[in-house]
Amino acid sequence: MSIRALWVVSHEKGESVKIRFSRRFPTVEFRAKSLAGAQYVSVPEDRVVPQLLLTELGVVDADKPYVDARDDCARPHRSPAVELCVNGRTLWPVLIVTQGALILACLPLVEAAHEPRPPLPSLASVSQGLALLSGLQDFLCGPGGKPEPDVLASRLAALPSLLLQVCPLGRPLDTPSPAGSVPVAVSPSPGGAQKQPAWKAGVHRGRAVVSVALTEKVRSMQYGKSSRQDLWDVFGMVMCKCEVEGVLPNVTVTLTLPPNGSPLLDILVHPCVTSLDASILTACSVDENDGSAFSGPYKFPFSPPLELFRLCSYTSQVPVPPILGSYQLKAEENHLKINVVLKLHESVKNSFEYCEAHLPFFNKNLMGSVEVKVSSGQLEVSKEKNLLVWVLGQKFPKAREATLEGTIHFSGTVAGPTDPLCTGLTAYIKLYFRVPDLTLSGCCVDQHSVQVYSSAKPRIVTTRELVSSEYYIWNSTGDAPVSSGLTAL
Repeated sequence: MSIRALWVVSHEKGESVKIRFSRRFPTVEFRAKSLAGAQYVSVPEDRVVPQLLLTELGVVDADKPYVDARDDCARPHRSPAVELCVNGRTLWPVLIVTQGALILACLPLVEAAHEPRPPLPSLASVSQGLALLSGLQDFLCGPGGKPEPDVLASRLAALPSLLLQVCPLGRPLDTPSPAGSVPVAVSPSPGGAQKQPAWKAGVHRGRAVVSVALTEKVRSMQYGKSSRQDLWDVFGMVMCKCEVEGVLPNVTVTLTLPPNGSPLLDILVHPCVTSLDASILTACSVDENDGSAFSGPYKFPFSPPLELFRLCSYTSQVPVPPILGSYQLKAEENHLKINVVLKLHESVKNSFEYCEAHLPFFNKNLMGSVEVKVSSGQLEVSKEKNLLVWVLGQKFPKAREATLEGTIHFSGTVAGPTDPLCTGLTAYIKLYFRVPDLTLSGCCVDQHSVQVYSSAKPRIVTTRELVSSEYYIWNSTGDAPVSSGLTAL
């Protein structure tokens, strides 16, 4: 996901077209040559690029409305990714974004085989290239879309420093600064003692902010049968974005657990972490039964990169899932009797951002009449007539239990979707929910535990949330796919 070259071209009326800025990345070009082999097409010289772009956009040659290399009906057009004819060979995909008299273009590195051409949506470098061009467009042109010439000139002069921060060595990391803000040229830290590392091609300038987001996801397979064990597990990750001044600032993030919290296991950390207690890394779910797992606090000292990154990930073994469910489905002639009970565990905060239960039906005709009542929330039938959506909203009832029961008639004549697993009475409910300010393990990041050793005191922002992931409740009166261990998840 790299960029081979970048151009900013202007074509004001009454003035000759000219390149206002260009940048090539030799390390990326070397990779492009190695990957393409005999199909390699070199980046054209700057003096020919403007004419190629204007011809492709149809801006020049007004007396030649038809250009064979551009308008032949056998050539598909996939704007904003175009192809340029360079010495009889095709350079593709060149991404173009226009803003008034400005043309912003870049050539992303395609790491897939060139023939046959891969579809554009499958190329991550194309998406990143367009995001980079969009960010540069906002930076150069601002919200008005047409800055004054002297303002544009100053922002073009700042582009080299900007690209060092957002696209070091041709690899886009982040979008450029907000419109109207000119980045300060990259310069050594005030102390001047630290050497700029090659992997960190820029430093942050501006307000210091450290954001730490803790997300836990819970998976579950519930069968409602004594002969089959219900399964669930929790895995979490900590994402960080550190906008802190200095070449190599030091930050320490500490994760803590309540006295009865489940220990964190299988911990993996980002390479920027400088040191770690050995007991943190040796705790894993395989040897959890010995009861000697490290229970914290978990300290992670690191020197952060500029971009958003995952500081660590972990698993946790909690005693119960957050929502216990019972699903019973019985067939009677041309209809189904349905009964669902969902119970919110007492340890879980009854405050959801959203909570929905989806009940799909496969290998049947589309639903006719639906005579179903719910004790809480709202019931919706999808327009495709093959899915019930139970919207429980942001809270369970005071008793922490919600029920759904009734009858579904399949009187339609059109066949619904099929599924080789969900035949007969094999059916499931899938839960979708998000609970802010909660983790099942009890893990949290206290704002006061985040230590930053920098010249400026940063603003600390911490969040945590619990999110469902592959959360299924199977019909207890039918068969369900079962595998040994958590591989069933």
